[in-house]
Amino acid sequence: MSRADNIWIVDDDRSIRWVLEKALQQEGMEPVSFDNADTALSRLQRQCPDVLVSDIRMPGSSGLDLLAAAREQHPNLPVIIMTAHSDLDSAVASYQGGAFEYLPKPFDVDEAVALVRRALAHTREQEALAPEQELGRTPEIIGEAPAMQEVFRAIGRLSHSNITVLINGESGTGKELVAQALHRHSPRARNPFIALNMAAIPKDLMESELFGHEKGAFTGAASQRRGRFEQADGGTLFLDEIGDMPAETQTRLLRVLADGEFYRVGGHTPIKVDVRIIAATHQNLEGLVQSGKFREDLFHRLNVIRIHIPKLAERREDIPALAQHFLTKAALELSVEPKVLKPQTQDYMRSLAWPGNVRQLENTCRWITVMASSREVLVDDLPPELLNQHQESAPDGHWEHSLRTWADQELARGTTDLLDIAVPAFERIMIETALKHTAGRRRDAAQLLGWGRNTLTRKIKELGMNMDGNDDDDTE
Repeated sequence: MSRADNIWIVDDDRSIRWVLEKALQQEGMEPVSFDNADTALSRLQRQCPDVLVSDIRMPGSSGLDLLAAAREQHPNLPVIIMTAHSDLDSAVASYQGGAFEYLPKPFDVDEAVALVRRALAHTREQEALAPEQELGRTPEIIGEAPAMQEVFRAIGRLSHSNITVLINGESGTGKELVAQALHRHSPRARNPFIALNMAAIPKDLMESELFGHEKGAFTGAASQRRGRFEQADGGTLFLDEIGDMPAETQTRLLRVLADGEFYRVGGHTPIKVDVRIIAATHQNLEGLVQSGKFREDLFHRLNVIRIHIPKLAERREDIPALAQHFLTKAALELSVEPKVLKPQTQDYMRSLAWPGNVRQLENTCRWITVMASSREVLVDDLPPELLNQHQESAPDGHWEHSLRTWADQELARGTTDLLDIAVPAFERIMIETALKHTAGRRRDAAQLLGWGRNTLTRKIKELGMNMDGNDDDDTE
């Protein structure tokens, strides 16, 4: 099934929007209009058009702001900037910002359509090249940890399959990256990969997003719109945060998965599609099923193959490699020299909790790239919240977690005879702390430790501890 080209028009001038809409519709394209850049920026976070056409000067965010966001979120999206003659300086800024072309006002409509067609040809070229460039490698997914090797093995086993997959993992672990890898290594690699985050869409718009709508289906539906299922025809539809899907949409999704067809909102003609579903959630879907918040039959439809993405704290050995990848990426974005983490900084970062997982680490590396004063990054160069996090987490009693982290780091360095290091250090700390609590009285300290006084005295000698304990009451 061929799809219409999706063109976004952003301009606060209603007449310009109307002229471009009509001209592009006559050419078989699917224009979507916005009267301000802020609305388009919000939509751009969850959807990408084939071409973006934007004015520069509008209330709120400017077209150049929109261009910058588009370049960051969708580097291959061609952006055409519309400029008045008085905005020629802005036109130069548009090119410097990565605009595909600029369209001076007033413009000839035929020229505008021809320019959009050129931009579309550019988009198609990029789409044709992308699978050849990307197939066979997933540089964004870095992982030597055993838990990540399991994920890689699963992607490999599914590489010749179109089977439905459910991805589990905390927010920020990289569920969408895994979904993209599954798509790139599948028989559908040259067809669209369409992503939709259930948690980011208002419930009353979700069915329109998924299935599209007919003109006049509801207030504001000024033209027919293709939904994500149609956009993904022949390819893969990634439904992120599937646990947030409302009950009525769950019912419609189940019907599509069973029949392979659906109706647009307000439509009466069934539409047949061939779409592979990859779903993801950070929630416990079984728990949602038991509480009646998620359909059991839909759960079983989605839960054919399940892949668990480990949180960053479960793959600490990957943190240095991930950090260096993100530091290099940030340096390229900002056209600066990449920062390098000192070994003690790597060790410190490995010891942190990272509740935001890989996404938090990536944002931290951006912060370091901008804020760290020297090329070599010391512990003190890290964001204050990471330094505070360590200080706040130290006294909370989770010593086993810290011990496990230390053991992981030492074994990763190739240390052997680990217990010969750890046990004496542990006993020394326990003895020193107990004696501190008893003001140096060994008999009382031995009682706190659960030892006899003679055992404590022997341990102090074995450990070579120079203790001036109060032995006046230590005779038995």
